[in-house]
Amino acid sequence: MKALSTTLHGVPPSPTTMMMQRGRDLRAAGKDVVSLAGGEPDFDTPRHIVEAGLRAINAGDTHYPPSFGTPALFEAIVDKLKRENSIHHITPAQIMVTPGAKWAIFATLAALLEPGDDVMILDPSWVSYAPMILLHHANPVRVPLAGDDHFCVTVDLLEQQVTPRTKVLMVNSPNNPTGRVLSRTEIDAIVYVATAHDLYVISDEIYEHILYGDNVHYSLAAEPGMADRTIVVNGFSKAYAMTGWRLGWLAGPEPVVKLARIYQTHSAQSAASFTMAAGVAALTGPQECIEEMVAVYDQRRRLVLDAFEEIPGIECPPIEGAFYVFPRFTQTHKNSLEITQALIDAALVVGTPGSAFGPAGEGYVRFSIAERTQDLEKMLDRMAQVVPTL
Repeated sequence: MKALSTTLHGVPPSPTTMMMQRGRDLRAAGKDVVSLAGGEPDFDTPRHIVEAGLRAINAGDTHYPPSFGTPALFEAIVDKLKRENSIHHITPAQIMVTPGAKWAIFATLAALLEPGDDVMILDPSWVSYAPMILLHHANPVRVPLAGDDHFCVTVDLLEQQVTPRTKVLMVNSPNNPTGRVLSRTEIDAIVYVATAHDLYVISDEIYEHILYGDNVHYSLAAEPGMADRTIVVNGFSKAYAMTGWRLGWLAGPEPVVKLARIYQTHSAQSAASFTMAAGVAALTGPQECIEEMVAVYDQRRRLVLDAFEEIPGIECPPIEGAFYVFPRFTQTHKNSLEITQALIDAALVVGTPGSAFGPAGEGYVRFSIAERTQDLEKMLDRMAQVVPTL
């Protein structure tokens, strides 16, 4: 038989997907497992959004939709960007609706990259960024951020990794896995480096509404000099608890979006028709549902952080946004994969090893707090018993 794809042989499967499946397998085997490896709200999709999708289905909206989005959803996204992000330059021709925000990132990379290009990613970063870059025959270049410095981004750290082949900088705030929200100073640093070195920026803003305390989300496309070089990626999964609807979008410079649209017509084709109707309802309908979910996440965040302070061997940075905690295990010689396996074996608690998010994540484990409070309490009780013995 002829050889299979060498590209895919060099790309590992998603660690979060693997750990989520590990939790499912343990549960199917009758184990009382607490699975916190994924990133899915434990809330159902708000009722007004579901009803909009059902109305579309009942009205026969089950045929091929426009490949890049319906006019109603384009209008809703344009208005959302103006209202919430102070982005006033986007037109419908600069938007593509996608089957999930993950595909929006993948299609954007397809539009931007040539083989051998360098793409800077902040380390730690979401597990799929580097594999997506590799699948486009480009090079992920990690910008190491120090946990002892609260994973802060500086001009010096960014410029140390710029090469003559650097074309793109990928940014995610609020951040998965660290829970960081970029400060005004960090935003300024990214703008300076992107403009000084003529870089495109992919701004992954999927967690923009999940903020705690006084933290503020700044959209990079609204910054001076960034409109023609920033591609905003967003979606509905996290803020509106719509993970199963598979609906996302990108907005950016028209030449980039035009190429991404070509890529989509020859691959995923489009998002589903009735999910676009649900997306319109999400963006234009009541927003109190987001506030209610974030209030619960905040309660869980404080519960977990307070408990971690009482467990010897754990240090956890403050969580400013998103719905993960990212503790460091300080009194063990085990690496993050070994720590994760030990927690499964001894406590039936499933997380995602920090090394899955890059070398700067070594020694950490990510846990989702978008799970039932009683499951988090069970996790904390078990970890209090197990962590000191690691």
